[in-house]
Amino acid sequence: MLSSSSSMNTDRQKLTLNDLDVEVIKKDIKNVHLSVYPPNGRIKVSAPISMNMDTLRVFVISKLGWIRQQQQKLREQERETPRDYIERESHYFWGKRFLLELIEKEAPPAVRLKHSAIRLQVRPGSSIEAREKLLDEWYRGQLKTAIDPLLARWQKKLGVQVSRVLVQRMKTKWGGCNPATRIIRLNLELAKKPQECLEYILVHELLHLLEPTHNTRFKSLLKQHMPQWSSHRELLNRLPVRHEHWRY
Repeated sequence: MLSSSSSMNTDRQKLTLNDLDVEVIKKDIKNVHLSVYPPNGRIKVSAPISMNMDTLRVFVISKLGWIRQQQQKLREQERETPRDYIERESHYFWGKRFLLELIEKEAPPAVRLKHSAIRLQVRPGSSIEAREKLLDEWYRGQLKTAIDPLLARWQKKLGVQVSRVLVQRMKTKWGGCNPATRIIRLNLELAKKPQECLEYILVHELLHLLEPTHNTRFKSLLKQHMPQWSSHRELLNRLPVRHEHWRY
């Protein structure tokens, strides 16, 4: 059964394909963008305002195999339980598991690595939010330090130049690139993954300065400059990802 419905706002519509509900958002854009979002595989299509629903229905039907594949990956993706930032809780850094060592002390908050532990020094009675912020800022600093030499090497090798690299909390992507502004965004969670995963995502985004889309040329460039990219992607998705509170 194929059906569609729309609200008073004609820019937002709903497309139903058998057991799949697809959110359709019409925008002032040139191309169609299909996304499948965690944690439950919500489907969203952004499309040009001029594109009619029949054309969109055919497009979504042509992508059903890919949609099912992405939804299956999301169901199988291991996620961390919510973090409480307490003694001997597991945390990851560069792909390795560390136990949290909590020290409450009337001294400036600090984070240090100690063998197989991450030592989190906080003031007595600190909140979970304060501990999370402290550890996140430490991750951010470690990630930025690792990015600098990689960026210098790969910009030279690819013959590109970025204007800025931003490290952000991102729920659904490992990175992003705006070719017009030459700004690259990297997910803070990459600090928890093996360092070769960071390099893969950085190269992936830098290549978008040469080819904005994921077409055949882009894949050829990726294979040329990083032949082992698929193994890096597999490794990237192997470890648990951050627990998130999703709001729709």
